[in-house]
This record gives sequence, structure tokens and C-alpha cells, in this order.
Amino acid sequence: MPTTPHIEKHFTATETVRDIVIGMADGLTVPFALAAGLAAAVSSTAVIVTAGLAEIVAGAIAMGLGGYLAARTDAEHYGAEQAREEWEIGHLRAREVEEVSKIFSSYGLTGEGLNAAVSAITSDRQQWLDFMMRFELGLERPDPKRAPISAGTIGASYLVGGLIPLAPYMLTGNISDAFIYSIIFTGIALLLFGGIKGHFTGINRIKSACQALLVGGLAAAGAYALAHAFG
Repeated sequence: MPTTPHIEKHFTATETVRDIVIGMADGLTVPFALAAGLAAAVSSTAVIVTAGLAEIVAGAIAMGLGGYLAARTDAEHYGAEQAREEWEIGHLRAREVEEVSKIFSSYGLTGEGLNAAVSAITSDRQQWLDFMMRFELGLERPDPKRAPISAGTIGASYLVGGLIPLAPYMLTGNISDAFIYSIIFTGIALLLFGGIKGHFTGINRIKSACQALLVGGLAAAGAYALAHAFG
């Protein structure tokens, strides 16, 4: 009787995809909430467009810089830990060898197999250092070019996401019509974005889409209610 092949599904999204998710999620939600709130308080779409564009630019810059600093911090942290680990290998060799042995032992290796694995790792200094960084500290070597790429990707994604809820206010002077179209466009975009996010993260696509729509809808409803109450 033929067996059904086992297909493993893991999260394989690149760091660029993660950056797009971060930027697009906030880009769709924050400007949408701002425009919805202003729609309840002002009578001109020009005011909404001006405020919305200002927020999108400011948000894209802030999010991009945040991504840049986060990537730089990861690289600096890795470098500091690597220097410390390298010093320990050079000055506390016996202790570091014992740590390698403990790591392999935790995976079930014993006896000659354990000794052979420890000897193989500790025979090459760079290999040993990389092993300790990965298996003792749980750190992956960051890409040195990652910071500017992350900044640009997050900022651009925020900009694209932010223009979706704002576009109807640019295309029509009627606030009521623009508000309705903004809800429709953003709702569709949130559903699509949530579904795509679910695909890359391994979460149920429908569940992810509904979560994205719920978050965006609650943010806009809160901003609209507050502006309507005090506007």
C-alpha cells in the first residue's frame, strides 16, 4: 500500500519579506486610522491628504531608521559577543572545550562519538568560534549590508501601504465618498496582506487575513470615534 509522502512546511521567508511585513502592516493601519479620524472632524479632503502625506513621509522615515538601527544593533551585539567568545577560547580553552562537550551531550552523544565530535570542532579555531556563537549563544552572523537594505525596504513598504487608504481622498473632493472608498480599499488590502503574511509565516491564511482586518478596523474605528466625539 503506497504511503503518502510527508511534506514539511517551515517558515522560509527571507529577512526582506519580514521587513515588508513590518512596513506594510503599519503603513496600512496608521494612515488609515488617521484619515478616518480626520474624516469625522474636518470638511475638506485637502486637509486629510496633507496630513496623511505628512504622516506617511514621517512614518516611512521613522520606520526605516528604526529598521536600520535594529539591524546595526544586531551586528554590533554579534561582534561584541564574538570578541568575548574568541577571548575565552584563547584564554579559557579547557572550559570552552567542556562547554562544547556539554552541547553535544545534550543531543545524546556519548563515548567515542562525543570525543570525536569535540575534537573535530575544537581542531579549527574559526569553526569552533562559529559553533559556540550558534549553539552556545544562539546567534546567527548578521549580514553587514543588512542595515541600509532593511531601512529602505521597511520605509518603502510603509509608503506603499500608507498610500492605499489615502488614495480615495486624493481622487475625490467628497469626504463621505472618499471615506467609504478608503474603507473598501484598505479592507481589501488588509485581507490580501494578511493572507500573504499567513502564507509566509505558516499561519492559516484566512485566520491571518481576518486578524489583519480586525487590527486595522479597530484602529480606524477608535480614531473615528474619538475625532467624532471631540470634533
